[in-house]
Amino acid sequence: MTGAGCVSLTSMFASVIDAYLVGPVRVACSLFVGSTSSLTMSFDRGGHTLHISAKLFAENRARLVAALKKQAPPNSVIVLAGGVEHMRYNTDMDDLPFRQESYFFWAFGAHESDSYGAIDVDTGRSILFPPTLAPDFEIWEGKIQPESWFLKKYEVDEVHFRKANTIRDTVTKLGGKNVFLLKAFNEDSKNWLEAPSLPELNHFNIDTKLLYPIFAEARVFKSDAEIEVLRYAAKIATDAHKEVMRRVQPKMYEYQMESLFRHISYFTGGCRHLAYTCIAPTGANAAILHYGGASAPNTKQINDGDICMFDMGPEYNCYASDVSCSFPSNGKFTKKQKTIYNAVLRASQAVFKAAKPGIRWTEMHILAEKVILTDLKAAGIVVGDVDEAVEAGLGGVFMPHGLGHFFGLDVHDVGGYLGDALPRSKRPGLKSLRTTRTLAERMTITIEPGCYFVDTLLDRALIDEKLKKFLNNDILREYRGFGGIRIEDDVVIWAKGNENMSHALPRTVEEIEKFMAKARAQQ
Repeated sequence: MTGAGCVSLTSMFASVIDAYLVGPVRVACSLFVGSTSSLTMSFDRGGHTLHISAKLFAENRARLVAALKKQAPPNSVIVLAGGVEHMRYNTDMDDLPFRQESYFFWAFGAHESDSYGAIDVDTGRSILFPPTLAPDFEIWEGKIQPESWFLKKYEVDEVHFRKANTIRDTVTKLGGKNVFLLKAFNEDSKNWLEAPSLPELNHFNIDTKLLYPIFAEARVFKSDAEIEVLRYAAKIATDAHKEVMRRVQPKMYEYQMESLFRHISYFTGGCRHLAYTCIAPTGANAAILHYGGASAPNTKQINDGDICMFDMGPEYNCYASDVSCSFPSNGKFTKKQKTIYNAVLRASQAVFKAAKPGIRWTEMHILAEKVILTDLKAAGIVVGDVDEAVEAGLGGVFMPHGLGHFFGLDVHDVGGYLGDALPRSKRPGLKSLRTTRTLAERMTITIEPGCYFVDTLLDRALIDEKLKKFLNNDILREYRGFGGIRIEDDVVIWAKGNENMSHALPRTVEEIEKFMAKARAQQ
């Protein structure tokens, strides 16, 4: 790092902290002020953050019970296992604080590791089973709370510290004969969340098949209370992205922008966790779709004129945001950058307008491809008939990822291939869609079209008989090393018109340039 870079980083954080100690904490979060009491609510991080009532999770349980009752026999009980905190090898701590398993959290809102929960399907009665802790826990980890503390905090019907056969005895007392355990499939990773191993329940009728599709489908459609939390997470993501846009300067480093985003999300929004690893590429790195991981850990120095393509989102109380912004590091778009940016923006706007209940998401992906390829044709990069190019799979060369995905308690939320979902396509681009369902009200989904110049994909296309006839290599050559543009918003589908929860971001070329020019004038 150059000396100038060190000074820039130090002064940047000093000014950010100074600014956020006075006004913008109140400004950024004034709509979300809540209680600071830790015993009359499920969650908040102080009066400047969103207060979340335990009633959110009671409503979730009621929705799950109502759906399950249609298929479950009488005397049925759901038993759910929470996540277990794992320590990194050769240390007594992990490098990130514990984050609860999402299905369990959806139903109970409890953050404690190694907890279980039960729900009586006949009555809706809820029971939480926190772990029984050794007395020395208080020395190293904190106060051991009584059962009454959990009862009041999470507003369940019963709380019992888990000991040998506690869950069995409770299910028996409820009159349970059938026990539903969750064995859940992840469509993206093709991995299973295995059902908990509880020998104490072996004498009940165990079912691991019925619960998953009903539970996942319930998570697809968000309640008013859930949407309020998602709005807050998106608001904090928006604030953090805008601060990055204000502070970015050539000669800084990508990881400094990641660090600033993390700081603003936590310092002003109380978001201890991010929803995913920050994707913070600049310049040619912006053509790497999941940049930021171990192979490319946001380490490049930012050059004057680089496109910054930042895909970053915090989560609040386990509810995720997922927002992407693209802008020039020096605040001024070049002609080529403007051309590609406007193509992606037009695709985003077209999808937002067309995505309505009853429209299949696959159609929206194809719409985005057509808009982007139409603009690339106007720029001379693409030639020939756009519809034929789309049919041939050219869209997947410039936008190899899917248009968007459900989000909620997971950034790539569950249920994408339930309901009326079509099987995955084999066509480039379309095959990466994380859902092919028909849209419906209360679905929360990202709209994230992109246009990238990936050498590997371009080289393949130029020797592909079906694709090369649609490409003008003389013009295309000028865009090699461009990187890419992605614009991503968090959207709620409504019949009356969709809601863009990240609407406060500057999005047009003119808005971005004006926003960044004003920020630089004030520094």
